[in-house]
Amino acid sequence: DDKEEDENEEEGSCSQQNRASRRKNYQRTNSDGKKAGEEGSRQREKGKKAPTKDQKESENKGRKTNKKEKEGENKQKTDRKNSTSSASSNSSDEESLSEEELAMLMEQVEQKKKLISTMRNKPWRMAKKLSVLREAQAFVEKFEGALGKGKGKKLYAYKMMMAKKWVKFKRDFDNFKTQCIPWEMKIKEVESHFGSSVASYFIFLRWMYGVNLVLFGLIFGLVIIPEVLMGMPYGSMPRKTVPRSEQATAMDFSVLWDFEGYIKYSALFYGYYNNQRTIGWLKYRLPMAYFMVGVSVFGYSLMVVIRSMARNANESTADGDDDHFVFSWKMFTSWDYLIGNPETADNKFASITTSFKESIVDEQESNKDENIHLRRFLRVLANVLIICCLCGSGYLIYFVVKRSQTFSKMQNVGWYERNEVEIVMSLLGMFCPPLFETIAALENYHPRIGLKWQLGRIFALFLGNLYTFLLALMDDVNEKLAEEDVVKNITRWTLLGHHNSSTENGSAVTPPPLDPADVPRGPCWETTVGIEFVRLTVSDILVTYITILVGDFIRACFVRFVNYCWCWDLEAGFPSYAEFDISGNVLGLVFNQGMIWMGSFYAPGLVGINVLRLLTSMYFQCWAVMSSNVPHERVFKASKSNNFYMGLLLLILFLSLLPVAYTIMSLPPSFDCGPFSGKKRMYEVIQETIELDFPLFVAKIFSYVANPGLIIPAILLMVLAIYYLNAVSEAYQRANAELKKKMQMQREEEKNKRNNKASTNPMLQDLEDLFTPSTKNESDSKQAEDKKTESPNKTSPVGKQGKAPVLPGSPMTGGRGAAFTPPPHVLMTQPPILGVRPPYLGQPRPRGLPVVPVPGRGRGQPRY
Repeated sequence: DDKEEDENEEEGSCSQQNRASRRKNYQRTNSDGKKAGEEGSRQREKGKKAPTKDQKESENKGRKTNKKEKEGENKQKTDRKNSTSSASSNSSDEESLSEEELAMLMEQVEQKKKLISTMRNKPWRMAKKLSVLREAQAFVEKFEGALGKGKGKKLYAYKMMMAKKWVKFKRDFDNFKTQCIPWEMKIKEVESHFGSSVASYFIFLRWMYGVNLVLFGLIFGLVIIPEVLMGMPYGSMPRKTVPRSEQATAMDFSVLWDFEGYIKYSALFYGYYNNQRTIGWLKYRLPMAYFMVGVSVFGYSLMVVIRSMARNANESTADGDDDHFVFSWKMFTSWDYLIGNPETADNKFASITTSFKESIVDEQESNKDENIHLRRFLRVLANVLIICCLCGSGYLIYFVVKRSQTFSKMQNVGWYERNEVEIVMSLLGMFCPPLFETIAALENYHPRIGLKWQLGRIFALFLGNLYTFLLALMDDVNEKLAEEDVVKNITRWTLLGHHNSSTENGSAVTPPPLDPADVPRGPCWETTVGIEFVRLTVSDILVTYITILVGDFIRACFVRFVNYCWCWDLEAGFPSYAEFDISGNVLGLVFNQGMIWMGSFYAPGLVGINVLRLLTSMYFQCWAVMSSNVPHERVFKASKSNNFYMGLLLLILFLSLLPVAYTIMSLPPSFDCGPFSGKKRMYEVIQETIELDFPLFVAKIFSYVANPGLIIPAILLMVLAIYYLNAVSEAYQRANAELKKKMQMQREEEKNKRNNKASTNPMLQDLEDLFTPSTKNESDSKQAEDKKTESPNKTSPVGKQGKAPVLPGSPMTGGRGAAFTPPPHVLMTQPPILGVRPPYLGQPRPRGLPVVPVPGRGRGQPRY
């Protein structure tokens, strides 16, 4: 049965082949109708008769024998193939593929690889892309290992497998690195709905979180942990013990909220650390580590800020020519066709819409006309009002700080009097930026320029408030230093009296030591300064969160739910939804970071508080923006604002370094608290370490380097080098701008040349055809005669029937109508008339075709 089925299948395949051959023959005979007609006429002339039944039967028998022969040949071929495949599978030493097949297979594999690499650029639908990609990958995986020969086939397959695994590992690792970027999806979502200006704040916040995390690692790992693990325990010495008079209220919440009590005498502040030169079994030099970490905080911050500014400047100068065809690029290249998530598609749609709004605002601002004199007057008036506000806020802070010094000397002071400075500074930081923004409406700047002016004014406000606070605090420090001289004598007399009383008794039993809680101690002005900075930071955190909760969330809830029953439209009118205050939030972040830099030397735990603040602020503000805020009415791009933020941060870093450097170099440290107690200046710890731990020649080298005669020329040389590098960078920028202009002009010239060439060539050819008919007639007639002599052949019907008759007056003859003879390659500008097929050059006109002018014309041919 199986054999019969095989035979039937083979017969069916043979019959299908015969049918296909018949169809081809039939098509050939129909296409060559003239030949069939000629053959038919010849058969009629010869008088042949139709074939009989016997002839048909003989033909069928011949066909059956041919089928059987073909079947036998097919069986022999299949047997040969099976035998060769089994032989190749058994013998691994023989070659599996011939050279031609191997070359073809290699070419196909390379084509499939190229297709896989360029699949993303194909203008196909996603379903077609996926199907073709799967087919190409399957083909490559199946046949790529067959490119090896014999024994090397397995090694080649193993190498290819390892290469694929390595590529997949690198791709997965890149995806993992992208996923490890904190808050990337949150920032992308905010950017898609609110624009790049709002997203730049959250990018800046994430960057600040990373910097503070590194600073916290330095301080926590090199200062706090060694003191806690290897230093003296709590209660072993006066600086680590709460005084006897404060122990009753040391654990009250109100006292702890003011960072007094047990918090004041903890590792959070400067006064807790001991002045022993080495501590623990590691002989860890804690005073030296404290000083070097304090300097490293500023050094690392300075390096990171300058590096970020240089990277942003490099990215801004490396941008392409983005000012040309902005809307066309956004229209045709903005969408990402690989998006498969509906939520991601919605975010991408919102992002494209926002980018169009940004570009429209930029275009409107560039084409705006205004009254120059009125605009200058309003801008001068706005600056005068803002300067008055800045002076008033500075005087208010100085007055409040001086009054707080009188409150500190009083007893039974209320909560407001104790925290008046922090409350006033937080309120000024909350109400002055909106006031500045209202005044800035008179200036009518571009949104990006207006943002920079607003940032500069708020920066001046915060900086003035901070330095006013520092000046008033320095007066308090000077009073505490004068108080320390008195307390120092009292402490010495107390310890001396206790020692004398123990020796005058004359008993052999040693008296109990003096309790550290009973020893008189100084005010420790470093800890006092650290407490003030911690209070400012905590109050700023609370005011920021309360402002977001009340001013954004509750306001949004009121507008959303009360709008249905109100007299006017709350969403379009007052109070409406709140917009995200970019300038206020950025300057608040910069101002807070300046306080961290200044206060971290006096309160090492302040950096940890700031890390928690930034961590919670990212989540809280992202939630508030997405739930309670609306996009700005005038949306704009902030691609270059990050560098402006870095410039403000660099300036406040330098201004934060000055007070710390002044206290290190000028003010004497407290005598009974901190790692530098017992020294005249804090920097003497470096001299002590060099003298005791380094060889003598190193001390001489440092003494020579510290000579002012070398420091002043080194500073001048650095200033000159900075000036030279700045001049060189400006020259490079100008050269880059000139090069861009030249490239643009050259591109426009080439484009104009191409357009002019394309427009002038047809005109020149038309003129040649019109003004030189005689010369062209001769050449055309010669070409026609040559073609007529060479065109007849055995196969063409023209060669068999002879030359076609040429009608007089037709375009193919010379004489009068030769001027309008079409060239051999005719460019058709109009479609031919339906039902009428014009003859080609040198081809006879079919029967029944009227003699009409050829429709359509080439160059130089007139219309009829």
